[in-house]
Amino acid sequence: MYRERASRVTGAFVWTGTSRGETRILPDGCMDLIWRNGTITIAGPDTHAQVFTRDDWSTAVGLRFAPGFGPRVIGVPALDLTDSRVLLDDVWSSRHARQVVERLASSDDPGAVLEDIALEHARADDPDASLVDHIARRARCGDAVMSIAAAAGLSTRQLQRRCADAFGYGAKTLVRILRMSRALEMVRGGTTFAATAAVAGYADQAHLSRDVKDLAGVTLGQLVVAAGNGAIRSTEWPSGS
Repeated sequence: MYRERASRVTGAFVWTGTSRGETRILPDGCMDLIWRNGTITIAGPDTHAQVFTRDDWSTAVGLRFAPGFGPRVIGVPALDLTDSRVLLDDVWSSRHARQVVERLASSDDPGAVLEDIALEHARADDPDASLVDHIARRARCGDAVMSIAAAAGLSTRQLQRRCADAFGYGAKTLVRILRMSRALEMVRGGTTFAATAAVAGYADQAHLSRDVKDLAGVTLGQLVVAAGNGAIRSTEWPSGS
């Protein structure tokens, strides 16, 4: 079972999930803080689908940040955590991480505690926040890398560095991942594959199919069927980007 709600943290979602067996996690440009079994894990941004198999039922509570927001809270470049799942005390001091664990363990609402922690640590005066959000919006629309760089007033090399720090990978990969997330939302909403390809910025339906298969590891049709059964999600524990 999975459920989520909008968070007090800008653009984020608090989610709760109980799952057993295989879960395919799709890349979506996001980072998560995840509370499960007395530990807190940071789920870094993925460049490709991750498949996890669990033998027993396990419930998790997580806070999924908007693309590019995680480093403002975690305090390290997203590139340092790409395709990784690490314990919080591998990034923060042991004392600090232990205090966070104690707060979560004593709370009846760990999701709210995760929000509190994020709000306490997020840089309110981050000078790059607007730029990062702008890049994410343009990437989600499938804009070309050179177009995004020009709109942001950056060279392509500068854009690459900004994307690596904020999202965990370069601009071209970011565009592919966020464009796929948008396309999946459209298809799951009933838009045909061909119309989705045209609107989401793909050359044609075949381009859409190739990109999805490469990033997700399964076909677009399989994703749509699996999503209907609640089997495909997009963070370290189901979140549904």
